Amino acid sequence: MLSGLRNCAYFAATVSVTAMSGGWWGVSAQEQRWVQIEAHRDLDEALDAARTYDARIGSVSGFLLPSDWYAISVGPFENDTDAFAVRRQLRSENAIPIDAFISNGANYLDQVFPTGPDAPRVAPSPSISTAPGDDLPAEPDTQFAETTPAPEPEPEPAPQPEPEPEETLREAQASERLLTRDERVDLQTALQWFGHYTLGIDGAIGPGTRRSMQAWQADQGLEETGVLTTRQRAQLLDAWQGELAMLGMDTWRDEDAGISIDLPLAMMRFDRRETPFVHFDERDDSGVRALLISQTGTNATLFGLYEIMQTLDIVPLEGERERRQNSFLLTGQSDSLRSHTVAQFRNGQIKGYTLIWTPERDDQMARVLPMMESSFETFGSALPDSAGPASLVPRGDLLSGLTVRRPAFSRSGFYIDATGTVLTSAGAVANCERVTLDEANTARVVARDDALGLAILEPENPLVPMAFAQFQQDALHRGSDITISGFSFEDMLTRPVLTFGRIEDLNGLNGESDRIRLSAAVRPGDLGGPVFGANGAVVGVLYGQPRDDARQLPPEVSFAVPSDAIRSFLRSNDIAVGTSADNAAIMPPETLTQVSGDVTVLVSCWQ
Repeated sequence: MLSGLRNCAYFAATVSVTAMSGGWWGVSAQEQRWVQIEAHRDLDEALDAARTYDARIGSVSGFLLPSDWYAISVGPFENDTDAFAVRRQLRSENAIPIDAFISNGANYLDQVFPTGPDAPRVAPSPSISTAPGDDLPAEPDTQFAETTPAPEPEPEPAPQPEPEPEETLREAQASERLLTRDERVDLQTALQWFGHYTLGIDGAIGPGTRRSMQAWQADQGLEETGVLTTRQRAQLLDAWQGELAMLGMDTWRDEDAGISIDLPLAMMRFDRRETPFVHFDERDDSGVRALLISQTGTNATLFGLYEIMQTLDIVPLEGERERRQNSFLLTGQSDSLRSHTVAQFRNGQIKGYTLIWTPERDDQMARVLPMMESSFETFGSALPDSAGPASLVPRGDLLSGLTVRRPAFSRSGFYIDATGTVLTSAGAVANCERVTLDEANTARVVARDDALGLAILEPENPLVPMAFAQFQQDALHRGSDITISGFSFEDMLTRPVLTFGRIEDLNGLNGESDRIRLSAAVRPGDLGGPVFGANGAVVGVLYGQPRDDARQLPPEVSFAVPSDAIRSFLRSNDIAVGTSADNAAIMPPETLTQVSGDVTVLVSCWQ
């Protein structure tokens, strides 16, 4: 109807004439399509917006929504194609917002604009029930029965023309030869959309395109000739355009984030920008959301983001995880949620996107994701660094507004070899359904000694830690200064905390040789962390206080498993470890801080 639209002035004139002639307003409720421009919570604001738009483009209406908001819309139109064409034209002229979308008006309640006796009215949506008795015939008024003229009989409906006969194979081949390259590209794209064509879009009808046409015909219960008739091509293209209109696939170009990407904007709406994300929330309970990822940083920032995003509820635990040299892929699936995240580091910027949806949208999102991937482009700058690098800030700041999945508890551990083997306390992995390292890598318990209080973990996928521990060989001395590295506040920080103290005794309170007594104010999150000597070598693993229901030790009293007992435990499990060659050296504090941060790992227990 309006596919020939050229400018807003023409559009305004067209909608005015059509409205007066009863054209659009005669469209049945089941067939109505609208271009929804905006929604406002306040009625006065909605009416002001409706008047402004109506003066500029015409045929604007306002409706109450079930949420008590007010929708401002243009229309109605007879079908998705007309509504989509008008929306695209108005968008190209910046006459309506970028996130305007196509609606069938099913949730439009009372009309609030325009109002008055001359205002066109819209038939109630079939989803809205009428008042009791509204569908009952009125009682006849017998008082004036003799003067009331009989109703005119309904005219006989005009006979429908017989459908034109289907083309023969020869006629279909002849009409196919008349297609332009753009028309052949559209045909391949539509076949690809419905999963029948899997090759490159080249506009050439070869054997692959023939097979896909045959598959589409089989899917529709048609004769499988491999050549589409004019009617079949129209049917295929109409179905494709209808799905595109329903999804509202359109380009979102975000100047602040420096990202351009095609998004299903009929299913989601822009919400806010919070570094490193541009948030899109679901529209009309569609279950579809998105994040655009944009921030400055380094490869370490990218990897920090990779680890932290795996703790989000929007990234279910089951799914593919792949961290490449300068990019990563995260997929997740559960009974109630799906997500797909990609991000890359290039030229000092991390950019990417996340699509989140509910399982009933699987088929649609399987079509949307390739369109997002092929359309994704980066340019310009990134979002400002208001949240800081992903690897160095608390998740609460970085992921504001997103729900973080939390473990039952977290303790500390440390790398003991170049493949990512971790030593921790036995209590850190007790009664855990799943154990993770830095919440990003699943690990399994390969050895455990509850009496000694130690456990060995291996990551399911080998890791390459920045550094791993060296153990002290020489005898320990009372009064020696020590430094404990651990996640004192469990998963609240992304780097370990250093706690300083000294060795008070080389045995436990009852003379145990596999314990050393420390003076240090530690927290539960520190347990399992390394105890460093002055030279940076590990002299023990923090054990904490023994359980004693009858006594309460002073808070500064703690215990550790000494290095000789640790090395014996590791040897019994065929694990070789490094030892410090220079036990007399003193490691500068700044170096020890760096080493402890590289060696210490967060061990989380999930139940």
